[in-house]
Amino acid sequence: MAKYVFVTGGVVSSLGKGITSASLGTLLKRRGFKVSIMKLDPYINVDAGTMSPFQHGEVFVTWDGAETDLDLGHYERFIDENISGANSCTTGKIYSSVILREREGGYNGETVQVIPHITNEIQDRILKVGKNKDVVIAEIGGTVGDIEGLPYLEAIRQFSRRIGRENILYCHVTLVPYIAASGELKTKPTQHSVNELRRIGIQPDLIVCRSQYHVNADLREKIGLFCTVSPDCVFEAKDSNSIYQVPFDLKEQGFDTTVLKELGLPISSEPDMEDWKEFSRRFNTLEKELTIALVGKYTEIKDAYLSVNEALSHAGIANGVKIKVLPVAAEDLETKDPATLLANVDAIVVPGGFGLRGVEGMVLTAQYARENDIPYFGICLGMQVAVIEFARNVLGLDEANSLEMVEETEHAVICLMGEHKNIANLGESSRLGEYPCNLVTGSKSSAIYDEKMINERHRHRFEFNNEYIDMFEKSGMKIAGVCPTGGQVEIIENTNNAWMIGVQFHPEFLSRPVRPHPLFRDFIAAAIAKKNNAEDNKESKR
Repeated sequence: MAKYVFVTGGVVSSLGKGITSASLGTLLKRRGFKVSIMKLDPYINVDAGTMSPFQHGEVFVTWDGAETDLDLGHYERFIDENISGANSCTTGKIYSSVILREREGGYNGETVQVIPHITNEIQDRILKVGKNKDVVIAEIGGTVGDIEGLPYLEAIRQFSRRIGRENILYCHVTLVPYIAASGELKTKPTQHSVNELRRIGIQPDLIVCRSQYHVNADLREKIGLFCTVSPDCVFEAKDSNSIYQVPFDLKEQGFDTTVLKELGLPISSEPDMEDWKEFSRRFNTLEKELTIALVGKYTEIKDAYLSVNEALSHAGIANGVKIKVLPVAAEDLETKDPATLLANVDAIVVPGGFGLRGVEGMVLTAQYARENDIPYFGICLGMQVAVIEFARNVLGLDEANSLEMVEETEHAVICLMGEHKNIANLGESSRLGEYPCNLVTGSKSSAIYDEKMINERHRHRFEFNNEYIDMFEKSGMKIAGVCPTGGQVEIIENTNNAWMIGVQFHPEFLSRPVRPHPLFRDFIAAAIAKKNNAEDNKESKR
């Protein structure tokens, strides 16, 4: 039977429960345990698919097409495993399931209530993730005291009776703030947070203190005394220059060893972190810097493109350069000269997005990159705007002159997917999840992947109109990847440029710290080569 670690948070949100969970998952997996991580989110949305990136950050898509919280991206990147939609549990999913069962008579006339029906549904989903696993780490979204999170806390309290207290560990992540006026770290918020958790009926086994400064032994002793926790079970999570350093910081304090002891699991060997150590070493010794423009619709919020930023960083480290991401609002490019906003960048990424706002600025970005032979990586919408720009300015097609025509005519170069034209439900109107792609022999992408067929994750409603394939290829826009099951164009390459590739899928979701995605890795290598050539040309003219 699986063991379960429940990670809760207190005082304020965004303390790093997700990174704490992911770091523990990494350390346990590197010890040889079969680990899975899940997120229990109190919001009433069924999933994150309809949530604004301005409020919630990016939507992370799992292999089976679930639109989830961005923390699942952290989980996958840290434990290097593909997890499913079952690892994302929301209040919307819970209540929808319970209400549907009630309507179908599944409760035999019982009065359906939060306890036990909602809490049982939560527990059933937790148990499902634990099948064939040694350890399941479950992060509870929000903070202790939030009214919407109470059913989850009650569910994990009851869970100990269901599977035995010896199979459960409660880990509470809380804030230890620094008060500049007194020059002290304060433990009172942690005490109040733990007291609130205990009032609900949960006594934490471990406390992780998020702080700007070192939480010394005296503070740990005080926290342990007031919170009825051994000082040896109080850990610090001090601010770090990289989230990938956190597993090492926790391991140094014996965090994973303590978890195993508390759960009664064997401590047979140290976690094998050699590749992570090399990754960390390279990260800390980078000297050269590369500036990548990220032209998007939601650039005010860094988390809106979290996986793209991480994938760029992974690829940069693999190529020996530090990546400086320059966010550029796509709408600004509609009123300002791209040559001004993009003058000093080494390469350009245009990521995904929905709606027409800012798309004209993205089209102008693709034109600027094509005409100046700047490495360009178009992801999902970024591929589509590159196609529209090529159709307008190279092929002179009227069908690409109005972006509104994309939704109005079947003859636009980018058109609504046929199977989704009559679907009104937004949640069912996208192509989601993992699909295969056959790579065209002799294409740049085929060489980059060094594979004949790949599987990548999708989230889009529009696609390349195949009636234009011949016209595009005759003018230098090569179709480099096609889905074998539906014939959809997956990859385009402008062969007139050194590196201009657009993909209909989201490769950023498959990038890992020690295993960067091939397309991102090659994109960064192309940008380095471009920069080096430019510097060599300058030097030769002196």
